[in-house]
Amino acid sequence: MTFFSGIFTRNWRIATVAAAFLAIVCGAAQAQGDEWRHGLSLFGKLKYPAGFSHYDYVNPDAPKGGTFRRATIGTFDTLNPFNIKGNPAALSSAIYDTLLADAADEPSSEYGLLAEAVKYPDDFSSVTFKLRENARWHDGTPVTVDDVVWSLSALKEAHPFYNAYYRNVTGAVVSAPNEVTFTFDQTGNRELPLIVGQMPVLPKAYWESTGKDGTPRDFKASTLEPPMGSGPYRFGEIQPGRSVSFERVEDYWGKDVPVNVGQNNFDRLTVEYFRDLNVMVEAFKADSFDFHMENSAKRWATEYGFPAVKRGDVITETFQTKQAEPMQAFVFNTRLKKFADPRVRQAFNYAFDFEWMNENVFFDQYKRTESYFQNSELQATGLPGPKELELLEPLRDKIPPEVFTEEYHNPVGGGPKAMRGNLREAKKLLEEAGWTIQDRVLKNADGETMTLEFLTVSPDSERIIAPYIQSLERLGIKGTIRVVDSSQYQARTDGFDFEVITGQFAQSLSPGNEQRDYWSSASADRRGSRNLIGIKDEAVDTLVEAIVFAKDRETLVAACKALDRVLLWNHYVVPQFYSPDIRTARWNRFSRPETMPDYRFTTDTWWWDAEKAGSIKGAD
Repeated sequence: MTFFSGIFTRNWRIATVAAAFLAIVCGAAQAQGDEWRHGLSLFGKLKYPAGFSHYDYVNPDAPKGGTFRRATIGTFDTLNPFNIKGNPAALSSAIYDTLLADAADEPSSEYGLLAEAVKYPDDFSSVTFKLRENARWHDGTPVTVDDVVWSLSALKEAHPFYNAYYRNVTGAVVSAPNEVTFTFDQTGNRELPLIVGQMPVLPKAYWESTGKDGTPRDFKASTLEPPMGSGPYRFGEIQPGRSVSFERVEDYWGKDVPVNVGQNNFDRLTVEYFRDLNVMVEAFKADSFDFHMENSAKRWATEYGFPAVKRGDVITETFQTKQAEPMQAFVFNTRLKKFADPRVRQAFNYAFDFEWMNENVFFDQYKRTESYFQNSELQATGLPGPKELELLEPLRDKIPPEVFTEEYHNPVGGGPKAMRGNLREAKKLLEEAGWTIQDRVLKNADGETMTLEFLTVSPDSERIIAPYIQSLERLGIKGTIRVVDSSQYQARTDGFDFEVITGQFAQSLSPGNEQRDYWSSASADRRGSRNLIGIKDEAVDTLVEAIVFAKDRETLVAACKALDRVLLWNHYVVPQFYSPDIRTARWNRFSRPETMPDYRFTTDTWWWDAEKAGSIKGAD
């Protein structure tokens, strides 16, 4: 399940997509049946009771003011993040509120934002939300149930992601004054009420009226006219393709709602765009923006000793959360015939020397990923237990036999001897799949040569891909790197127009309906889906449904482990690596609560500190 709340996590294309569990038990009293509740919990009793004042990880007295400057790579050409047209500006969904908002210090839970209360029947066949009467759009008009009903249909029509995400939501109707009921096409799917709770609510009247130029607005089109929202920020200055800013709404209707108290503290948010990552980092050092999350181990180890760091004007700090580590990997487009055989894909893994790369490129800061649910109780370890076997045995003739007999591990390199052995094993697998080396070129029986194009949006990734290509050349495989801008990359991945990319599959401690978008046959050919691999596998489909309809936590864990094993032993990807640390650097102009939430890194709770800001010398 993907959460949309949070200033830096609302845009699903940019956010790390968080998944969710299913057992919804609500309220401090664990209300039964169709009763109003102040929130929904995915594991059991909610942490925060009805009437709570604020989250524990915020400073409710945080001062308002100042500017928080961020930067990103790429460009943008639309301010509407909810359709597939164009590349949306960063944070562009921050202007909207959702029905419910997540708590970052619970594994998966939601509390009322636009909705003051929620209820659903015992069979989970529907969910009803009661809107807050004081909810307002930025022009002062009320947020209505008609807006909510319109938003569902508009989102499903405008983008394949939302169409898939809400595919089990058959409709929304006004069921009482200030109440809206969503109906589902199935019963027993305990996650659906929370999925609907995440829905951003959009202004129907705005989108059905005409723009400043007198032409009718089109929700399905890209636009650089700043849309109207209901959230804590509105669009400020826009420089198309270069920068976007947001201004805090002084009279924001929801500033005293408990889920917002102590957050959204900056008067202004800005995002500057750069085309080159190295230039962006140098701009940070020059005090062109305030906060940077560093994704390069080399830069983190070698480039953060500049004078501003030494004198304390720039603070470097790492953070950790309790979320599962995402599977980051080289992703094969299995829609292409040359990647259809799992032995070919496995051979590519034998050619990847992570141990050498970690020592020589990453300064030993990374660990190899060996699970789609890395570092969580959902990760498959050892051999399948009884609960897993209940799910796997009926699929025995449809899944790799190793699922039952071996624990998955990646090949280990790190030295010439180890890699010679790995490449011999790779050569053997390729030959079994019908590929042989002829005149130093890998060919199949039809005379086709094995070539690879690595598509990337980041020039930084070349230092990872280039050594891998050198290893592949020893198998007769010619690899090339194509670096494109973010708009091209988005368009090509949306349309599955690639051979190999670096993909990332984020998971939380509680997977749910979003697994269909990652792995199911129904999403494999749907433009814009997250099934980048192109998986069409009956066994995978069955295990995904076992996750969605799990009746309890034990069954969910078993289903996730079973799916993990089947995905791994099909060798759909070459797993890369992860770091448990979130590496950050910031100019020392801000303060934050002592307590950071366990399940999401966020700067939404930080605030401008005038005393600190006044003591900074500035860039050298």
